[in-house]
Amino acid sequence: MTTTVTRTAEEASPHVLRRVLSVLVLSQALGGAGMAAGITVGALLAEDLLGSTGLAGLPTALFTAGAALGAAFIGRVSQRHGRRPGLALGHGIAALGSIGVVAAAAGQWAGLLLVSLFVYGVGTATGLLARYAGADLAPPERRGRATGTVLLATTLGAVAGPNLVGPTGALAHAWGIPRLAGPFLLAALAYTAAGLVLLVWLRPDPLFLARLQQPQNVAGTQGPVPDAMGTSPTPRASERFSPGVVTGATVMITAQLVMIAVMTMTPLHMTGHGHSTQAAGFVIALHVGAMFLPSPLSGLLADRVGRLPVAAASGAVLLGAGVLAGLAPPDSMPLLACALVLLGLGWNLALVSGTALITDAAPADRRASVQGLADVGMSLAGATGGMASGLVVAGGGYPLLAIAAGTLALAVIPMVALRGASR
Repeated sequence: MTTTVTRTAEEASPHVLRRVLSVLVLSQALGGAGMAAGITVGALLAEDLLGSTGLAGLPTALFTAGAALGAAFIGRVSQRHGRRPGLALGHGIAALGSIGVVAAAAGQWAGLLLVSLFVYGVGTATGLLARYAGADLAPPERRGRATGTVLLATTLGAVAGPNLVGPTGALAHAWGIPRLAGPFLLAALAYTAAGLVLLVWLRPDPLFLARLQQPQNVAGTQGPVPDAMGTSPTPRASERFSPGVVTGATVMITAQLVMIAVMTMTPLHMTGHGHSTQAAGFVIALHVGAMFLPSPLSGLLADRVGRLPVAAASGAVLLGAGVLAGLAPPDSMPLLACALVLLGLGWNLALVSGTALITDAAPADRRASVQGLADVGMSLAGATGGMASGLVVAGGGYPLLAIAAGTLALAVIPMVALRGASR
């Protein structure tokens, strides 16, 4: 075993680590374009097919519920077989879901639309789980920055995607498909390409290298040793629910619920007050950019200032976003854009700090399953926020939704304070 660890440490040279990170960056850029389709036009497509504003939050609820199932499934596959097959499979499933959405829109089949959106949601989970792969081989003092690098790559596709609503809609129309299905044509292509990039080039597998490098795998020490395929026991309850894991998961879950609820209804709020679909797409593009573009800075802050202060800051930023969105005049695109940028920034701070907290607390031989469980919680929170958002807007209006969601984000601050006091 000592020989194996030494050989693996040699294999994990700076060149290998850069190569692994480069592959993740490329796949994230492609996957980001696929993810943006549902964010931008999912609610509008559902409103068109279902004929109800109250049900417009259903697509977000469905693809975030699909993300929850996907996070659990991909986490288990990655735990046993590695990041490469787990992430590649997730992108492939999302591509199939995207094709299903296009078929449902073409045939005006509401049932197929709902099922396909659920399957499409696996891509959201896959894109987010890739951030853990970026942190697998990073030392603790650089995990925030490694996570930020992978998340930053998502910006390229995620920002381009919403701005391609017009061109992809025109292409879909030329093929006899409703314009709103156009972004899902792009999603099918992007997710397929992302999966192939990982399947072909993500070698060696970063999770397997991380497992073999951890000290507990050296002969003569305690702790379970994964076999050549990376098989290891299911996470113990004490590791699933350790203080670091609980705090990190709570921060991410709260931010996800708040962000999804406000983001989902913003395009409907804008188009309902005279803004064009392209204008709504532009605002969402700014929002998605703010979700991922600040990742290197958020990672640097998490490494230098600390995970907990950054997590607490996320709650304050999300509150500001909700209040600004709720108070902004409906016809003011600049103020709504500023609110959505703050919403994305607050989510980013929560995601990067929460990811670092969980990765710090979870041992490498059980890391993928623990991380998958945390992202299941995030996805379920997103599904709840997406479903509730339409009902709240239908009953009380967009301002009520935005301000209530922002206020909820403050819950992370006492949680973080208690965690800091107990250290």
